[in-house]
Amino acid sequence: MVPLGATPTGFELASVSVVERPVARARLLLPALLAGLFQVAGSFGAATRQPSARPLDALAVVLLLAGPALLLARRRFPIATLAGTSAVLFGYLGAGYPFGPVPLSFALALLSAVLHGRRRGTWVVAGLAYLGLVGVLWLRFGPPGIALLSGVAAWLMVLLTIGELVRSRWDRLARERRSRAEAAERRATEERLRIARDLHDVLAHHVSLINVQAGTALHLLDERPELARDALAAIKTSSKEVLVELRAMLGVLRRVDEQAPRSPTAGLAGLDELVQRVSSGGLEVTVHTSGVPRPLPAATDTAAFRIVQESLTNVHRHAGPATATVRVDYTPDGVVVAVRDTGRGVPDGVEPPTEGNGLPGMRERAAALGGRLEAGPRAGGGFGVRAELPAPVPAEHTSGRVPR
Repeated sequence: MVPLGATPTGFELASVSVVERPVARARLLLPALLAGLFQVAGSFGAATRQPSARPLDALAVVLLLAGPALLLARRRFPIATLAGTSAVLFGYLGAGYPFGPVPLSFALALLSAVLHGRRRGTWVVAGLAYLGLVGVLWLRFGPPGIALLSGVAAWLMVLLTIGELVRSRWDRLARERRSRAEAAERRATEERLRIARDLHDVLAHHVSLINVQAGTALHLLDERPELARDALAAIKTSSKEVLVELRAMLGVLRRVDEQAPRSPTAGLAGLDELVQRVSSGGLEVTVHTSGVPRPLPAATDTAAFRIVQESLTNVHRHAGPATATVRVDYTPDGVVVAVRDTGRGVPDGVEPPTEGNGLPGMRERAAALGGRLEAGPRAGGGFGVRAELPAPVPAEHTSGRVPR
């Protein structure tokens, strides 16, 4: 099988065609072959009990085989095949040959035409075939009775009804297959978008820290080499962490380890480590937590962490000399994370910058969970980001009370 989202190679397409073509040919040939054998053998058997009928001869055998031969074209020309088998049936019965399984090829052609979606043409040809059968029987045996007319009509209606029921089932199964394929494609697209957002957040955060620390190391290399050493150590740590996270993401994309968890591992449990890493780059960060901390769903936990991470990265890149405050508030309905800085912000009357993927990515994370995110300059200076992410407290954790 070709993995979802992958493009089949020429070898794979050739392999599919090599496997499917013999199967398709067998499905086309087998019904026609069996119908031919059954019609010929059954008609010779029926002829022994109908001495008054015209004896089977070479023309009869040709007519008995003509109908099954026409079935070979039933997929490409279903209506023409139905009309041809009808004419063969009329010719056989009109010539006075004994009754037998000769209508089999006509019945198969009728079912095939319905299954191929040619409903209107099938019903028209079936109506004409009914008139033709009645005419042939009239010429051969005289005016037919009500029982015979009703029997022929009922036989045709049963065939048409069976065809319609099978066709409806096929349509329903096809819709279900399309629905499953679309759902799988949506899941794959969402997974790719999630990985892209994580990749952006990881690279933006670590590369920003590396850039700041590298600038600090260059500035202090000659005057304060001991501080330059600390900056280089921070660069080493950040580069190692980004390589580990990139390796994990690429492992998921390559599916090299099926036992590896597909869900992200970053979460609010790593907030202290994140703050420590950011603080080593020269940004003073204070964390305040309110409410009762509790385990959050993996998607919510990861989104909250990434929003804080991206917000602190933006403070590093755009706020200039500043401090930052991170608030994490656990509420009965979810978790609220807010990051505010005291940087220079955006002057009055100037639109905030819209370049980049940071803020849109954070909004997408919040919206994907049914939450919301607000971001913009603060009235007293600086910039603020606030995200509300839903994660209701399970009933077994509330004990009948709502936390205050």
